[in-house]
Amino acid sequence: MHKRRYRLLLLGWGMLLLFACGGPPEVVRIHHVPLRPSAEKSYRVNGRTYYPLPRPLGYTEEGLASWYGPGFHGHRTASGEIYNMYAFTAAHKTLPLGTYVLVTNLKNGRRVVVRINDRGPFVPGRIIDLSYAAARALDMIQDGVVPVRLTVLAPAQPGPQGLVFAHIPNLKKGEYYLQVGAFRRYANAVRLRERLARRFRTVLIESYDSPEGPFYRVKIFLAYDLEKARQMAESLQKEFPGAFVVAR
Repeated sequence: MHKRRYRLLLLGWGMLLLFACGGPPEVVRIHHVPLRPSAEKSYRVNGRTYYPLPRPLGYTEEGLASWYGPGFHGHRTASGEIYNMYAFTAAHKTLPLGTYVLVTNLKNGRRVVVRINDRGPFVPGRIIDLSYAAARALDMIQDGVVPVRLTVLAPAQPGPQGLVFAHIPNLKKGEYYLQVGAFRRYANAVRLRERLARRFRTVLIESYDSPEGPFYRVKIFLAYDLEKARQMAESLQKEFPGAFVVAR
């Protein structure tokens, strides 16, 4: 991968997506439907409340990917679109609808860009549910479930040949936090921060203006290195089962 720039060019409906990296470009097909990421309300599934991320740029995540196909083809998704198993889309629990995500199959290195237009998967350990087309591009149809890495792409800008994604920031270095809670009442966030501050050096409260009103997110600083942050988050997984790593 080029050390300074990483650009993605999307050429219209069903055309080619080019990865501008060192060596021969990797080419995959993608079906594009314009849909801008937007602020969303929290939602509740199986007794748990999910809070969409307000600023996902730089977000990266590793876990298991699954795919869904014929049984859902033609049904309405969380975005209001009709699910098309032959389009390059996916379901994620907290990324804003309309977000473009680079998905890498960690078993074989194959990559594809998908657009989040649905919610799920609500199965422990799984982080994304891919369309049939995206799963086929990653060569995971037979496996069914594979380990993947997700990287959120910058918002697309119109270019002379289609949509152009800005370069992906260096995700190995930065400020990485574990988000452990989100509250409507500031006092509840303060109580959690005070409890966590007895054990962790840096605990922040970050406000977020959602369509439902302000929320207060409590975050524990983990590390300036992504891999170290992931290791620390894994060690805290039992204590904070719903927590996830975010960049700041």
